[in-house]
Amino acid sequence: MRFIVSTSTLLKHLQTVNGASSSSTVLPILENFLFEIKDGNLTISATDLQTSMTTSLAVESKEEGKVAVPSKILLDTLKTLPDQPIAFNIDDTTFAIEISAGDGKYKLSGENGDDFPKIPVVENASSVNLPASVLTEAITKTIFAVSNDELRPAMTGVFCQLSPQHITFVATDAHKLVRYRRMDSKADKATSFILPKKALTLLKAALPSTDINVSVDYNATSAFFKFDNINLVCRLIDERYPDYEAVIPQNNPNKLVIDRGLFLNTLRRVVIFANKTTHQVRLKINGSELNISSEDLDFANEAHERLSCQYDGEDLEIGFNARFLIEMLTNLSGDEVTLELSTPNRAGLLIPQTNDENEDVLMLVMPVMLNNSY
Repeated sequence: MRFIVSTSTLLKHLQTVNGASSSSTVLPILENFLFEIKDGNLTISATDLQTSMTTSLAVESKEEGKVAVPSKILLDTLKTLPDQPIAFNIDDTTFAIEISAGDGKYKLSGENGDDFPKIPVVENASSVNLPASVLTEAITKTIFAVSNDELRPAMTGVFCQLSPQHITFVATDAHKLVRYRRMDSKADKATSFILPKKALTLLKAALPSTDINVSVDYNATSAFFKFDNINLVCRLIDERYPDYEAVIPQNNPNKLVIDRGLFLNTLRRVVIFANKTTHQVRLKINGSELNISSEDLDFANEAHERLSCQYDGEDLEIGFNARFLIEMLTNLSGDEVTLELSTPNRAGLLIPQTNDENEDVLMLVMPVMLNNSY
């Protein structure tokens, strides 16, 4: 089997799907790309058995066949080559691969493409179309709040709720929660599933900046994303998602409106002086003044800053993990945010002041107990 392709084009396609491959000691073939040639098209696949990605590109070839190619050595080689035509010659019996590029010749041993795991196909699936921009925004706004706790597998993914009214994406790690809702994207019937973090990270990296439609097919076990010449399929997390609506406090009489950038930069400074384990900052609100302070008793470090804000409510003192607030403010858009509070031991809500009419973003952060030493 022989084909010719440009190095830069091949590298770009390989880098797109490479994240799906796995350095599995149990199944070494997962460290390979599967190359399949048919009708002058090269289809490249990578999988870790939970998530699979395929992409295709036109190459010069009059033959058909398939081979598993070691991914790391191929990527490392292509990264150092200039943009030029590169020829692959594959022995159909031994699967030895010879690569010719310019004045260089490289040999590596491939494996039988038939031994590569089968990439799942869509069966009995429902489907919905989403603009790439909506999907990118939904992943960006939620993925940072996903839990890494393997003991609570449901929370290690993003919960997707499709309905005829809107589509909702939710992520939480029990300390923070994000609910991202789109009014301009709908599904024919109501359903929900949990998408794993790895698949969403790969999807976000592969989504184009041009606003094309992404076809999303889903059944009881898997979700399939299709756009351009890229297919991504992932196994859904088969768990029950916690009732997140019950956690969102409904009655928050204390409302603070503040400049997002100002609040964010102040927190970044003040947290430097906070305890390195808790990252605790204290927010003290009275009138139109917000005092942000932190201290680290072990090193006698402390910081105090005062900001002006619009505040409607009773004087309040509340503690938060500054890292959570910083993550949320970084992922919110708009010039101003509203922080809605009820009592010092109830969750606070961060909401952008100006929401796109098709977008509803709510971020929740749990408070931390304050020790009243200062």
